[in-house]
Amino acid sequence: MCPDSCIPTNPGQYPSDCEVLEGYRAMARNQPASPIRSAAWQAALSKAKPIRILLLDVDGVLTDGSLIYSHEGQESKAFNTQDGFGLRLLQEAGLELGVITARSSEAVAKRCANLKMHYVYQGVGNKVEAYKEILKQSGCKPFEIAYMGDDWLDLVLLTRAGFSAAPANAVPEIQEAVHYTTEQSGGHGAVREICNLILEAKGQYRQLLQSYMSR
Repeated sequence: MCPDSCIPTNPGQYPSDCEVLEGYRAMARNQPASPIRSAAWQAALSKAKPIRILLLDVDGVLTDGSLIYSHEGQESKAFNTQDGFGLRLLQEAGLELGVITARSSEAVAKRCANLKMHYVYQGVGNKVEAYKEILKQSGCKPFEIAYMGDDWLDLVLLTRAGFSAAPANAVPEIQEAVHYTTEQSGGHGAVREICNLILEAKGQYRQLLQSYMSR
């Protein structure tokens, strides 16, 4: 067997077999392995490729759906940092972000501000109207919009968006209606999974990864 590293046996001449093997090892260390993608993931790529805006429901998507109240009655929510970083990667790739949610929360407002989201609609009774406003403001077509939701209230947008997605915790009717259901649950990496899918569909996933490896 070859040692973990080799001393050149003939400097300036042909490398030994051990030196060649060491070269391949070095290349492998510098090249991240390609993740294994499911058939469902592969099938969703064509729908995700044209996306310019990702819109999200909040409860059950950006969070796990839990509502936490303090003794004073103040509501708080827990958000996933990997989801947040995935959304920032989409922004680096030139996409815009937004939320459309039926509930209103100061925690959501702060999270959206922190993530510099372009479109924030809280306390929305009619999600379609908010969706139409976003289309008008952005100049995008429906096929350029992605939406992710987890329950019946989201059906009106999931059936209109060019690319629709649901977290693993979504109700069965939603999972049946969307183009892609994530392996992860809401608040636990589901949004990051969708971000990665969109980036891969656009051919920017590995490019961004390499840029972070060289920083």
